[in-house]
Amino acid sequence: MNDKEQNINEKNLEQTSSNNLEKVDTNGEVKENVESLQSEKIVDNSNHSVEDKIDTQDEKIDVKSENKVNMFAEFLIGKKIGMTCIYDDDGEQFPATVIEAGPCFISQIKSKQIDGYMAVQLGFASDRKANKPKTNHFNKSGVKPLKYLSEFRVEDSNNFNLGEELNVNIFNEGDIVKVSGTSKGKGFAGVMKRHGFGGGRASHGKNSVMRKPGSVGAGSDPSRIWKGKKMPGRYGGTKVTTKGLEILRIDKENNLLFVKGSVPGANNGLLTICR
Repeated sequence: MNDKEQNINEKNLEQTSSNNLEKVDTNGEVKENVESLQSEKIVDNSNHSVEDKIDTQDEKIDVKSENKVNMFAEFLIGKKIGMTCIYDDDGEQFPATVIEAGPCFISQIKSKQIDGYMAVQLGFASDRKANKPKTNHFNKSGVKPLKYLSEFRVEDSNNFNLGEELNVNIFNEGDIVKVSGTSKGKGFAGVMKRHGFGGGRASHGKNSVMRKPGSVGAGSDPSRIWKGKKMPGRYGGTKVTTKGLEILRIDKENNLLFVKGSVPGANNGLLTICR
């Protein structure tokens, strides 16, 4: 009887030990599975969080870029690059002027209370040789000294911020703008070229008067030439504005405007573009 009881006890011990080992193995497998699942979840969550962060950053960047476009800005300072031609989808050719417009920075804002009128002063192209008064003027707006300045009247100057940057993104393709610049100097010219006179008759008895201005005033009264009389003189080199020009294309990366037709001035000349 003692031997039988010992054998039974040994069998029971073996069964319990095997069951415990199986439990340990299953528990270990469960723990490993749980740990792997948790790690996968952590990785997935981390990936999602990174993607979400990237998305939110992109949204923030988009919002900032949208906020940069000032809907009240309708003017820029630029430089004439040259002329080219542009083809549309139907193959029609259009002459176009390439203008490097901006980036421009608001260097001063004038209000009605202080200055008596509302205007915005824009600066264009950095000035490395700026003197101290000019440098101090731009320090107020937190902008580096700029070479060219131009002032534009606005309805409400509160819509602009000091030091704000304006680029070609304020315009859209198809906008109609007017471009002002200094025309090419043509030297001394007569009245026909300078003022569009018709000239004298080229018939018999009219010798060497074909391109002359003719009579310029009465002899006895007032015995002088009226001020402002159209006479021969220096032609060109004055401010000229061309209206009704269409924007055909915009290159936002290089700040280029392609305007239909010609604009005043020579290449590298300063221009102002207004909508």
